Amino acid sequence: MIPGRLRFSEEKMENEIFLELKDIRKKYGSFTALHDISLKVKNGEFVCLLGPSGCGKTTLLRIIAGLEAPTEGKVFLKGKDATKMQPGKRNFGIVFQSYALFPNMTVRQNISFGLKGRHLSREEISRKIADVLKLVNLEDQEKKYPSQLSGGQQQRIALARALALSPDFLLLDEPLSALDAKVRQKVRKEIRALQQKLGITTIMVTHDQEEALTMADRIVVMNNACIMQEGTPIEVYEKPQGAFVADFIGSINFFRSDILGNANVGIDRTLREELEQNSRKLKACRPENIEIVQDGSLNSFRAEVENVEFHGYGYRLLAALNDSGKEEAGADCISFDLPAEQYERKPIAQGEIISIRFKRGKLYYFENKDENTNFTAV
Repeated sequence: MIPGRLRFSEEKMENEIFLELKDIRKKYGSFTALHDISLKVKNGEFVCLLGPSGCGKTTLLRIIAGLEAPTEGKVFLKGKDATKMQPGKRNFGIVFQSYALFPNMTVRQNISFGLKGRHLSREEISRKIADVLKLVNLEDQEKKYPSQLSGGQQQRIALARALALSPDFLLLDEPLSALDAKVRQKVRKEIRALQQKLGITTIMVTHDQEEALTMADRIVVMNNACIMQEGTPIEVYEKPQGAFVADFIGSINFFRSDILGNANVGIDRTLREELEQNSRKLKACRPENIEIVQDGSLNSFRAEVENVEFHGYGYRLLAALNDSGKEEAGADCISFDLPAEQYERKPIAQGEIISIRFKRGKLYYFENKDENTNFTAV
C-alpha cells in the first residue's frame, strides 16, 4: 500500500490529460530553441523527451516547470492555462542531473528543507521523511551526509526529497547521467518501479536511448527544436518515421546501393518490385533482422565478411554489400549479430562470401538520412 500521507494520482483517471503544450515556440534572439511543439501527457504517464544535445528537450522541460517562459504558445495543467503561472504554484517535484543536494546537510535535513515552508508540524515532517525514505529503501541513511553516500544513493535521496512535497507531477532532468553503467541500470529500474507504484505523472529528459526504451510509456524524439516522432517504445523502434529516428533509437544499418546486383537466384516478385522502386533511396535494416542463410535461399543476397568481433554474448559481423566494386564506389557495410553457439558451430572468416537475408517487413526506405520522411517496410 502507498502511505496515505503521500498522495499522488490515486483518484485521477488514466486517460485524463494532465499536461498539454500547444504550439510552443522559444527564441533567444535569432536562435530558435523550440519550434511549434504540441504535446499531451496523460495522468500517471511516464514520458521521455529523447534527443541529442542541443535539440531543445531541456528547454521544453524548463517551460513545463515555469523556469522559462515560451515566446509563443500555451501550457495547460489539468485543463487550466498555466503559461504565466509561477513555478512554485505548479506543484511539481524535480530531480536534476547533479542531484543538487546540500553537502553540509544530512539526508534528513536535505529532505526536510522544502517541507519547512509548508507550515507542517515536526511530527508531520518526520512522518513524511520516514515515508519517502522507506519508498527509496534508504531508511537507515538519514543521519549521513551526501559525501558518505554512493552516487546511486544520492540520486535516490534527491528523488525522495522531490516526492516528500507530494507533487502533482515529477520532472527528471538527465537524472542518471552521472552514474556508471551498472548503477544506472539498477537505479532506472528502481525509478520506474516507484513511478508505477505511485502512479505519478513523470516527464524525463534523456539522451540515452536505452533509458527511454526501458523506462517510458511513451517516447518523444526531438531534433533541431522539433518533435520528430512520439509513440510507445515499440512504435518508435519498429516504425521509425524518418531516418533520424531510426538512427537515434537502437542500432541500424544504412546503405544506398541497389542490392539487386548482389541477389542470389531466388528473389520473389514482391521484394524485387519494392527494391526496384526504391533503388535510389536510403535503405535501412536493424542488425537483429539480418540472418545468414544457405547459398541460393529465397530472397538472399551475397556479402563479403570484413570483420568479426567477439562480444561475449556472441559475435558481431561486418559485411559489405558490394555491387559496384569497393575500389570504384565503396561498399555499403552492414553489421549483424550471431549467437556464440551458432558461430562456433560454423566459424566465418574475414573475406568469406556469405548469403544473408533481411527478415520480411524489416527493411526500411528513406528519402534522406537527415530528413523526417515517411516510413515504408516490405
